[in-house]
Amino acid sequence: MSRTSDPVTIEVVSPGLDRARIRYAVTLPTFRRPDHLLLTLDSLARQRFADPFAVIVMENDAEGRAGLEAARPLFASGQMTGLVIIAHERGNCSAYNAGWTTALAEFPALEAIAVIDDDELAVPEWLERIVATADRYAAELVGAPQVPIFEGGGRDVYRNHPVFVPHYAETGPVPVLFSSGNVLIRRRVLEVMPRPFLDPGFNFIGGGDSDFYSRCRAAGFRFAWCAEAPVHETTPARRTEFTWLQARGLRNGALSSIIERRRDASPKGRLKTIAKSGALLAASPLRSLALGWRTRSAVIGLYHIHVAVGRFLGEFGLVNEQYRRPEQN
Repeated sequence: MSRTSDPVTIEVVSPGLDRARIRYAVTLPTFRRPDHLLLTLDSLARQRFADPFAVIVMENDAEGRAGLEAARPLFASGQMTGLVIIAHERGNCSAYNAGWTTALAEFPALEAIAVIDDDELAVPEWLERIVATADRYAAELVGAPQVPIFEGGGRDVYRNHPVFVPHYAETGPVPVLFSSGNVLIRRRVLEVMPRPFLDPGFNFIGGGDSDFYSRCRAAGFRFAWCAEAPVHETTPARRTEFTWLQARGLRNGALSSIIERRRDASPKGRLKTIAKSGALLAASPLRSLALGWRTRSAVIGLYHIHVAVGRFLGEFGLVNEQYRRPEQN
């Protein structure tokens, strides 16, 4: 089955899908990871969740379509409930936007969407727990941990690197979220926030999720964290190499300054951002020394310096497009 609403094509619909009964949808972007996509789908098939939910797989490789072909039999046979679509515009923000827009259009009774990536595995209670946390704290957006599973072994030392450590440790209300890899978003957020939800300008540098959350906070939406709803993220060995960690730190710093400038583009706001960048750059050697001492790792310790230098570069619009070459990410 093929139905198109540019730039989205609905390729597969599970037989007998009762759209009116679906209150929750799990959106799952995929790009050239068909084998792991099947593992992610298997973890979703094992969810212990009382309400009917649908899965939307967003294939973001419109030419290769490996994820689409891997998922097609599961949805066509009814083993998985939901849709497989093609998000024709390349980039992670565009893939998320395609899935979220499709969920709103296809499921009139939708209450919330959950997001998981194609390199992640959900625990069986994942969806149940993250929904319960949203209900308990009356939160419109709920995040949860992405726990790294390092490929190749011997890399657990990097579990304490800031790029792999969850932003929060305990369940409860939090001021804001940062990652879209494990999150629940209430329908009313998507009804209020302007489209496209995630700015495609962040497609290849990342940070579209942080920018979205920043705008959601400005709109008055509430955030919470669910420590009991982790996903386990398969982490390639290259992500523990110094060059990747350095690039990620520089990118994170640049994105922070870019998002702050967007939040307040006035001359006063610009001066405030520059002053903050200067202060972080001045403090970064001591912060890095403390982090390196605490973790017993010079590589980890350098993170604060990388972020500070990245913020300085970001003031001049220099940011690494780390997602432009997915094979190196």
